[in-house]
Amino acid sequence: MLLFYIRHGDPIYDPDSLTPLGNRQAEAVAKRLAVYGIDEIYSSTSNRAQLTAKPTAELLKKDIHLLDFCNEKYVWNEFAIDDGNGCGWIFSKRQFRRSLTSTEVAMLGDRWYEHPGFQEYKFKEGIQRVNRELDGFIAKLGYEHDRDQRVYRALSPNDKRIALFAHQGFGISFLSSILDIPYPIVATHFDMCHSGMTVIEFYNEDGIVIPKALSISNDSHIYREGLPMNYNNAIRF
Repeated sequence: MLLFYIRHGDPIYDPDSLTPLGNRQAEAVAKRLAVYGIDEIYSSTSNRAQLTAKPTAELLKKDIHLLDFCNEKYVWNEFAIDDGNGCGWIFSKRQFRRSLTSTEVAMLGDRWYEHPGFQEYKFKEGIQRVNRELDGFIAKLGYEHDRDQRVYRALSPNDKRIALFAHQGFGISFLSSILDIPYPIVATHFDMCHSGMTVIEFYNEDGIVIPKALSISNDSHIYREGLPMNYNNAIRF
């Protein structure tokens, strides 16, 4: 199985929508996924994610199945903090980034949220929720997560290609959960650009699967369509 995770296009957060550029990015994603072939399409319940998925669904004549647990409002409630200088993701706050990369936090591994500096927040609740919901979703696709062994059991191995359209904030939790990498590592060292495509392979070896990220936040479809190569409207490549 191949799992394609696509962040929404250039957004308008209020009201929840896409900019004209975001719509063009969504169309570029659709053309790319049409080449690959997609069997099932899933989307967060946010409007910007659904609008990004819509051109793919129309081009491939597929329904969009909504997954509310992917909606960014939940991880925002769990992983955003107000440090007195405004509310933002834990990984966007300088002092928290330094804490997330500390030796003390690294030594806690999957239980990083037990660090004394983090216990007043909802990080543990957020990690457990994402793990539970994502494990349930992947199980329905045929793969059961054994978190103790950090592998998946191939209950119904298949060659399906699955597309999931969602967000950056949820995407960080998604990568951490599905690849069994502690959240602080993913949150401080990885990111996702607008309409960026991450591809994860579930390769079955005698009933055991260790997911592998073949591509992370790839934006070659933007280049192909001649759209601005600006990383989240901040850094020009």
